[in-house]
Amino acid sequence: MARPITLFTGQWADLPLSVLAEKAAAWGYDGLELACWGDHFEVSRALSEDGYIQSRLDILAKHGLRCFAISNHLVGQCVCDPIDERHKSILPPHVWGDGEPEGVRQRAAQEMMNTARAAAMLGVKVVNGFTGSSVWHLLYRFPPTSDAMIEVGYADFAARWNPILDVFDEVGVRFALEVHPTEIAYDIFTTHKALEAINRRPAFGINFDPSHLNHQFVDPVAFIEEFADRIYHVHIKDSLKRLDGRRSILSSHLAFGDRRRGWDFVSPGRGEINFEQIVRSLNAIGYTGPLSVEWEDSGMQREAGAAEAVQVVRRADIAPSAAAFDAAFQKRRE
Repeated sequence: MARPITLFTGQWADLPLSVLAEKAAAWGYDGLELACWGDHFEVSRALSEDGYIQSRLDILAKHGLRCFAISNHLVGQCVCDPIDERHKSILPPHVWGDGEPEGVRQRAAQEMMNTARAAAMLGVKVVNGFTGSSVWHLLYRFPPTSDAMIEVGYADFAARWNPILDVFDEVGVRFALEVHPTEIAYDIFTTHKALEAINRRPAFGINFDPSHLNHQFVDPVAFIEEFADRIYHVHIKDSLKRLDGRRSILSSHLAFGDRRRGWDFVSPGRGEINFEQIVRSLNAIGYTGPLSVEWEDSGMQREAGAAEAVQVVRRADIAPSAAAFDAAFQKRRE
C-alpha cells in the first residue's frame, strides 16, 4: 500500500537530528516521528525562536524525509503520575522545577498544551504520548482496593487531560495515547474506561503499538478491531515472551535486556508479532497513516536493526484488494 514508513527518534536522542536524518534516509525510511527530547524537537524553542521550526523541516527536506507526527511521551507521563525521583531524569528542567509533585504535574500539563501548539506550527496533526496514571500502582488489588478508588483515578485523568485536549481541539491536532503499562489505558478494558472518562471526545485517540499488548496476552488484531475509529497513529515494535516456568511475566525487577526476564522487546520481525495480520486489519479499518518503527532491542546492534526493520515493514505493508477475488466468477454467471 506504500504507507509512509517512519522511524521514531525517541531511542536515538543521543544523536543530533542532522546525523539521524542522514542515517534514516540511507536505511530507506520515508520520514521521522520526532521526539520532543534531545535536539530533535524542542517545544519551548518551537514556540519562542523564529526559524526554529523551519530548521527542523530543512534538515528533513535535505534528506528527502517528512514528519507526520511528533511525540512527547516523557512529559505526558508526568501529567497524572505520582511524582518521584524517577521523573526528574525524563523531564526538561523547566518542567521539573523544584520537584514538588503537584507543581510538576501542572507544568507537565502546560507543556502538553504547548506541544499541541508547536505541532500545529510544524504542520502535523498528531501528537503521540503517554498520560501517566494515579492508579497504576493499584494494579494488583492488594492491599484491598475498592472500585471507588479506581474511579477516582479515572476522574483525575479526565480532570487533568480535558483542559489539555481543549487546546488540541483549538489548534486542530489530536492526541494519540500509546496504550501501555503504567498508563491510564493499558489493555482493551482500560482503554474503554479511559475513553468513557472523557466522554469519548475525538481529540483523544490511540497510538497503536502491538508490543505492549503481546506480553499481556492481548491480541493486537482484536485491539485494532475494537478501536477502529481511534487508531490515529501506528508504532511498529515487536516483543518476545520467554515463559519457561522460571521466568515471570512481571519481569522480576530486571532491566530490559536481562536474559532472565520473561519477556522483552526485539527488533521487528524477530519476535511474536504478526505484522501482516496487523496490516490486514489496518486496511480493513481504513488506516492510511504512517507505520512508525519504534526500535528497541537490547540484544542487537541498533543500526543494523533499524535498517532491517524498514524492509520488514515494507514486506508486510500489503495493499488491500480493490475487488473480491472471486469477482470474475460472478461476472461469468451474469
